[in-house]
Amino acid sequence: MNKQPQPVVLTIAGSDSGGGAGVQADIKTITVLGGYAASAITAITAQNTKGVQQIQFLDVDLVRAQIRSVLDDFAVDVIKIGMLGNADIVSAVSDELRGREIPIVLDPVMIAKGGSSLLSEDAISKMTEELLPQTYLLTPNAPEASKLASRPVNNLQDQRKAAEELRQLGAKSVLIKGGHIAGDTIYDLLLSEQGEAVFESPRINTMHTHGTGCTLSSAIAVYLAQDLQLDEAVRMAREYVLKAIIHAPKLGRGHGPLAHNWLFKRDK
Repeated sequence: MNKQPQPVVLTIAGSDSGGGAGVQADIKTITVLGGYAASAITAITAQNTKGVQQIQFLDVDLVRAQIRSVLDDFAVDVIKIGMLGNADIVSAVSDELRGREIPIVLDPVMIAKGGSSLLSEDAISKMTEELLPQTYLLTPNAPEASKLASRPVNNLQDQRKAAEELRQLGAKSVLIKGGHIAGDTIYDLLLSEQGEAVFESPRINTMHTHGTGCTLSSAIAVYLAQDLQLDEAVRMAREYVLKAIIHAPKLGRGHGPLAHNWLFKRDK
């Protein structure tokens, strides 16, 4: 990592007008956990806790320009990637990052909490072919892992097999999240060069989970930028997200956002 006063994380993601997910959640998380957040926005969404009403993808050249602008000036420690949306943006991001030798945490955002599709079918194959081989850590949920690995992911053994396949496709490490798998306990499986680690936590029955994937991957990214080992970064990021869910401000009429600032609450 670069030794500088404050670790820098570049998030490449879409904007969420409701502020619960996307680049807004990334910036909140990175900042609260002690990092400096730079950003390259891929899309603008009209979105709230009830769903996504409209999406406008940015011009590919503008996405490229944002990435170059940040990387030409800042010593970026880790890059976090979220919503890319279409095949052209996936290819552009892959091209801009190739050979940079900066660890990439890729959260393959495919479906919004309300059910809207956020990644086209042709973009999925582009991601597998061009971006996965550059990825240090891939963080899909069970449905996303199933799509990328072309196999069902319904239990811990399925998570293990899918993680193995995704590593074979090029991702150096894979964290398959189990929140979408039924059960009172959530299991997240991490598979890396160091072996396997399984993290577990009790399921919290709540509607206020909008942006959990964005928040978790951003937290992992900033902890990696602070030179934590991968398994410790994942453990601490999961703890941060768990508390952010517990302290959720209960805003909106649908899937509410997390309390990204729970560290500053008196009752934490």
